[in-house]
Amino acid sequence: MSEERPFHSQKTYQPGVVFQPDVHRNLAAGMDKLVAAIRPTLGPTPRTVAVTRLDDIRKTPEVLDSGGVIARKVIEMGLREEDMGAMLARALICTQHDRMGDGAATAAVILQAIYRGGARYLAAGGNAMRLRHYLERALATALEGLDELTAPVSGKDRLAQVAEAICHDEPLAKLLGEIFDIIGAYGQLDVRKDHSRSLRREYIEGMFWNSGLVSRDMIANQKELQTVYEEPAIVIADFQINDPRHIMPMLELAVELKVKKLMLIAGEISGDAIAGLMMANGKLKNFAVMAVRGPGMNPDDREASIEDLAVVTGAVPLLKVMGQNLKDIRRENFGGARRAWASTQSFGIIGGQGDPRKLRRHVGNLNARYEREDDKDRRDRIRARIGKLMGGSATLWIGGLSENEIEARKATAEATADAMRAAVREGVLPGGGLSFLACRDRLQPKMNGAADPDERAAYRILHGALAEPARAIYENAGYEPGEIMARLAQAGSGAGFDALSGRLVDNGGLLDGAAIQKTALKNAVQTAGMALTIDVLVHHRTPEIARDPG
Repeated sequence: MSEERPFHSQKTYQPGVVFQPDVHRNLAAGMDKLVAAIRPTLGPTPRTVAVTRLDDIRKTPEVLDSGGVIARKVIEMGLREEDMGAMLARALICTQHDRMGDGAATAAVILQAIYRGGARYLAAGGNAMRLRHYLERALATALEGLDELTAPVSGKDRLAQVAEAICHDEPLAKLLGEIFDIIGAYGQLDVRKDHSRSLRREYIEGMFWNSGLVSRDMIANQKELQTVYEEPAIVIADFQINDPRHIMPMLELAVELKVKKLMLIAGEISGDAIAGLMMANGKLKNFAVMAVRGPGMNPDDREASIEDLAVVTGAVPLLKVMGQNLKDIRRENFGGARRAWASTQSFGIIGGQGDPRKLRRHVGNLNARYEREDDKDRRDRIRARIGKLMGGSATLWIGGLSENEIEARKATAEATADAMRAAVREGVLPGGGLSFLACRDRLQPKMNGAADPDERAAYRILHGALAEPARAIYENAGYEPGEIMARLAQAGSGAGFDALSGRLVDNGGLLDGAAIQKTALKNAVQTAGMALTIDVLVHHRTPEIARDPG
């Protein structure tokens, strides 16, 4: 495996076409090589994979235990036919990791088992398209079984169990369990590096945005380096304010409305306009005003932030696209909150006075958009908006003994947080591969009753593949899978195997996120079904850029 394509290679490939049975043999070989690098990472006692560094192969290699991260590092296999199989598996693994934050290794081992079993059946004369059809039907049966096993999860201790099953880091899992018990599935969580050697968390009441005061002169509390207003009025504008004369209508209307504290949220404010605001702070009796920059790094984010702030505060924003400026301000442009605060880095709203029904509809619309969206970055931005609007915010500070340790733990915390959101939102399943083992009971009668050989083969192949996650977990922990399976069968339903302690336990003590496991199974079956219907591989010749210039 290589982390980058060997542009200096002397090897030049010519165009070619590969037919069966070489197609299945080579695709399987490529999948096997990649999955062999991912399989050791599955379970609470993962082994590690060393990957040479892209910038300098002479440096100490990266030591990784995340299937998704390892797959990202693999760009090319040596043989082109095998490379196609490896890249099919890589696409599945990376998609699972990016979308769910966990479950990449689970998806990989199920994919491998289905493809192996399917290729053997097709070599014996089975029909690829019918097998694919029946695999998808068997998948639906298995998913129904997982739905029956799914249970809601709440409480910091149970949430910590889910987190530990994902990150295998008990102190981090305990903090994440506590955090998600407070902020919920959509709550805002910032994971940041710390200079200490430990982990710590900080909770922020209400909602906040990473954009702060336009001037340090507006800081009222020099000790806390922030300004806090009780019962402030709030004005929102998306344009730049340059002329200090434009702020006078806003100030006059605020005085007329008997406003004592005012927060102005605007795109940008010039130095002269800031001076005018500071003058008002000094001259107007029983009145104070602070101004913060409108949040958002790009126009889409700024538009979204203004929309959310308007719903939360009840303010009607003044918009550049409407040709408005502060001279056009009216009574309805003033919103409010129970409290507002701002520092030079961020500002927050607590107890916004917007219409609760409008807020619920707005959150509902964002939830619907979140479920429809496939792009991870856009999903993350929508989820962050929902988190702000629902009012749960926390910061997790990650410390460590070295920069590399902090970076690795921060990445683990972020991936675990993504998986935790799905668990809180969609429930949990028995962990350690037990939920997949339990689903096999639903497949067995249909396999026994199938008259069509392709249908019977599909149920048999999936029945065997569902045991692979548990087998990999037991192998990685140093146990003989067959022996553990026999002990579980003898113990009966409700029993699980704790790979850390080596003891049989109540399966309620082993938890996995339901959405993660269902998505891993669905993606693995669909990818395997598609790969089994590939009959021909077509190769282009080596691109010119990949040839040795010498």
